[in-house]
Amino acid sequence: MKLLTYSRISLKLICTIALFTCNLISKEQERPNFIFLMADDLGYGDTGFNGNKIIKTPHLDNMAKEGARFTHFYSIGPVCAPTRGSALTGRHYMRYGMMDVNVGKLPHQEITIARLCKQQGYTTGHFGKWHLGTLSKIESPRHKNPAKDFAPPWERDYDDAFATEISVPTWDPAAGRYPKHDSPYWHNGQKVTDNLLGDDSRVIMDRAIPFIRKAVTDKKSFMTTIWFHTPHSPVVAGPEYLKMYEGYKEGEQHYYGCITAMDEQIGRLREELRKLNVDQNTIIWFCSDNGPEGRGNPKKKYDAYHGAFYGTAGKLRGRKRSLYNGGVCVPALVSWPGKIDAGKVINTPCSTLDYLESTLAQMNVKYPDSRPLDGENIIPILLGKTNKRNKPIIFASKISSPKTSIIQGDYKFCSNLDGKNKDELYHLHDDFSESKNIIKNHQERSITMKKMIYQWLESCNKSFHGNDYKEKYEVQGSFLKYNQAN
Repeated sequence: MKLLTYSRISLKLICTIALFTCNLISKEQERPNFIFLMADDLGYGDTGFNGNKIIKTPHLDNMAKEGARFTHFYSIGPVCAPTRGSALTGRHYMRYGMMDVNVGKLPHQEITIARLCKQQGYTTGHFGKWHLGTLSKIESPRHKNPAKDFAPPWERDYDDAFATEISVPTWDPAAGRYPKHDSPYWHNGQKVTDNLLGDDSRVIMDRAIPFIRKAVTDKKSFMTTIWFHTPHSPVVAGPEYLKMYEGYKEGEQHYYGCITAMDEQIGRLREELRKLNVDQNTIIWFCSDNGPEGRGNPKKKYDAYHGAFYGTAGKLRGRKRSLYNGGVCVPALVSWPGKIDAGKVINTPCSTLDYLESTLAQMNVKYPDSRPLDGENIIPILLGKTNKRNKPIIFASKISSPKTSIIQGDYKFCSNLDGKNKDELYHLHDDFSESKNIIKNHQERSITMKKMIYQWLESCNKSFHGNDYKEKYEVQGSFLKYNQAN
């Protein structure tokens, strides 16, 4: 009798364990994988899906046809590092002092998408440009105190990381031909010397794909950031890509060619996901970190350091370093097979700040504390359940005029908050190029939007001084200077 009872108990225990294991496997299979792709200095008008008739981007164009294209997607930062910090944290870079490039580091107190995914059992990987701190305590191509600003991805919740601190040449990245951008690749703390010749986007993807394969083999959900250097200067394309653009100026051949090479690697990634049979359960985001470099007037004789000057913001006003649309409105896509309608066009303003809360929603996880977040969950927008966002999108920068701006609905308000320069208001649906200041006809709306900026700045200033963190925090960088509200 006792033996029979023990047998029944053992059978129940085995069934319970088996059911629990099956539920875990089922949950693992149901959870989407996340891939965040980012180009570097790619202009709004530099892709086929945004109307470029010259630059060949067939794989991105197919991604737009099979997924969704954003017409009003914002990088938040008008330059590199600020955007990257915002994309990982869902918080404006003003809150932790990364107002410009090569200033400070991503504080370990900041909660990133990588950390949140890792806490849910995901394996996490970063591949490509980092620019959120130094990768060595001893050497840095830009930071004067590399030990103080040490913040590599492998110490920011990434299980596997292959990265450079800053941008490198888009062809033969380690050949040493461009000393200003001599930034070595590091893999989990070790300097890399092999497989660094040829197209830089391929060099990056050669490391990202094995990470994904291993995750699939290990039956692990994965989250990865793949941040290309293309088409940031020094802009160099390989022979086969130059040949694609014969008849164009030398600089145009290099600029167009390196973008096509990057596009080719994105196609390679998507094909790999199909081969691994995880494409249907993987959401891929793509955007640029800011608008195109320079003034669009490169030197007559080609100079790789000015290669990105060939980029175009289309009809948008401004370029990199500007808070006008040409500096912060970037080409962007999202692919989620079976969930997002193929060929969908999203006109609602969205931004890199929305990545974090959207990822949390897809994992059905809540943010762990009450610190202010600046983005929102845009999954309902992607799925067509609404075409309106709840939060405004607010910008701030010390680099150029205007110093602040805010997007609410169809309107964008710009101000230096200095009492000297005139404030501006644009209707983005009717005037995407921001050519007609309509503030005189919308005084009340402008006053309201300006007040929202001031309120937000007060919140950011508290964050900047470490009020969001439980542990002691050393303030870095400097906060935006502005006249107080009347």
